[in-house]
Amino acid sequence: MPVRPLPENPNLQHLKYQAKDLLKEHAAHSAAAAQRIREFHPRWTKASDGAIFAAKFSLSDAQLTIARERGFLSWTRLKRRIEQPKPSDQIKLPHHERIEDPAFRRAVDLIDAGDVEALRTHLGRHRNLSRQHVVFEGGNYFRNPTLLEFVAENPVRHGKLPENIVEITKAILDAGVEQSSVNETLMLVATGSVPRECGVQIPLIDLLCDHGADSDSAAKPAAVLFEMKAVDVLLARGARMTLPLAASLGRTEDVLRLLPKANPEERHLALALSSQYGHVEAVRLMLDAGEDPNRFNPVGGHSHTTPLHQAALDGHLAVVKLLVERGARLDTKDILFGGTPAGWAHHAGRREVEEYLRLVERKMTEGN
Repeated sequence: MPVRPLPENPNLQHLKYQAKDLLKEHAAHSAAAAQRIREFHPRWTKASDGAIFAAKFSLSDAQLTIARERGFLSWTRLKRRIEQPKPSDQIKLPHHERIEDPAFRRAVDLIDAGDVEALRTHLGRHRNLSRQHVVFEGGNYFRNPTLLEFVAENPVRHGKLPENIVEITKAILDAGVEQSSVNETLMLVATGSVPRECGVQIPLIDLLCDHGADSDSAAKPAAVLFEMKAVDVLLARGARMTLPLAASLGRTEDVLRLLPKANPEERHLALALSSQYGHVEAVRLMLDAGEDPNRFNPVGGHSHTTPLHQAALDGHLAVVKLLVERGARLDTKDILFGGTPAGWAHHAGRREVEEYLRLVERKMTEGN
C-alpha cells in the first residue's frame, strides 16, 4: 500500500486525531482499519482480522501505525520531522537533492553524468562510500539506500539513465557492496519503468544476478508491478516458479501443480495477481480452493484494494463477472481513495465493466 505523504505544512494535532480515529475504527472492527494495522504495525504483520480485533490496541499503537503509514519508522521521528524539519525531509525534491553528505552527493552526481572514470577515482578516495547508506523518510520505499541503489532510477529522479549505466553499476560493484544492497537494487531495476524504457533493464538484471543477487526476491514485486519481461528474465536466471508467479503468467498447469502445497500467503497473492492480469481459470481455481474474494489484497500486492478493484481497473470483464458471481462485494471502498470497483472502472475508462457493475448494483437495490 502506498504511504500517505505528509502535506506541505503538516499539523501534528491533525495526526493525533487520525490516530484516535484509527482506535475507534479498530473498536468498530473495520476491515479497512485491520488492513492498515496489518501493513504498517510490525506486531501484526501476518495477523488475521480477527486476531487484530481481539488484541489490545492502544493509542501508542495507533500513533505508530499512523507514523509508518506516513513513511516514518516511529511516532517520535514523525514528530521530529514536523517540529524540526531538515533539508533531507523535503520529499518534493528528488532524492539526490536531499542528500546532505557531500561525498555521497558527488558520487550520485557522477552516476547521473555517466562519468565512470571520475566515479572510480571518487570511490577510491572514499573507501567506505560504496557501503554507506543515506536515510530518507516520508516515502514508500528507498528509505535507506546505498550508492548502488541509485543506478535503478527508481524512484524516478531524472526519467532517464546514462547510456553506460551498466558500466557505472559494475564500477560500484567492484568497489565492494553489501549483498543486501545488490538484492535491493535488483528489485528496484526489475520493477522500474525507466530501466525498461532505456533498454537496460535486462542487462542490469543479468549483471546483478552475476554478482549473486537473489532472483527470487525480485520476481514477486516485478509481477505485482506489471514488469513481466523482467519476471521472464528472473525465471531464466533461477527464480523459483511459485503459485503467485504462475497465477500472474496464467500458467494453469503450474497453478494446478503448485496449489496443493502453497501456503496461505501464496494463495492470497495468487488470487490478487490472477485477478489483476485477467486470468479467469487461475482465478476460478483460487476461488474453488477457498480464497475469499472480499479480502483486501495482501501486503505487497496492491493491498489497499480487493481483487475486484484490480480486475475492474484493468478491464477484465470475465474475471469481474466471476468474482461477482462468487460473492465479491460491490460496495467495498479502497483504502486510499475511497472508490468502489465501479468507480475504479469509471476512472480507468473501462465502460463495459462499469456498466456491468452498475447494472448488478441496481438489481441488488431493486431486489431489496
